[in-house]
Order: sequence, then structure tokens, then C-alpha cells
Amino acid sequence: MNQHNITIEARSCPEILERILRVIRHRGFNICSMNMELTESNNINLALTVSSQRPLDLLCSQLTKLADVAGIEVLHQQKEKLHFIGSLGAM
Repeated sequence: MNQHNITIEARSCPEILERILRVIRHRGFNICSMNMELTESNNINLALTVSSQRPLDLLCSQLTKLADVAGIEVLHQQKEKLHFIGSLGAM
């Protein structure tokens, strides 16, 4: 799977985080890590690491359609190496 680090700037409103997470899920991406902070200008900065076999531009194009999203920045991409040893808990 490919991992992508992206940052999203959006207007702070009660439902914006739910909308962003729904788009990520519907586009077939998994969230590996997430950090959100509220800025002084009443916006949120959301830093995400997502993974998927799908191209990242499919996700970014849908996120930019959300009315409250001001911008998206792709930080970098890396290939995730998966190692399966025994059961799911033994890595």
C-alpha cells in the first residue's frame, strides 16, 4: 500500500471533521495517523497519514469539493512495507 501525508486547512464548523473522514472512507483510504489543531482564525489544520492502493488525486479532488475546505497540501508519499508473521497481533 502507498502511504500519503497530507494537510488540510478548513473552516471550523461542528460537522467538518465528520465530512472529511467520510470522504476518506468512501474513497477507499485508511487513516494511519491524524492530528488536528484549531487556529486563532477559527480554522482547523488537519495533518493526516492515509494509505491505499488508489491514487491520491482521487481523494484530493473529492476533498476540495467540500465547501469548508480551504486547501490541501501533499507532503510526501512512501511505499508501506507490510510484513505478516503468524497471527494479526504478532509483528
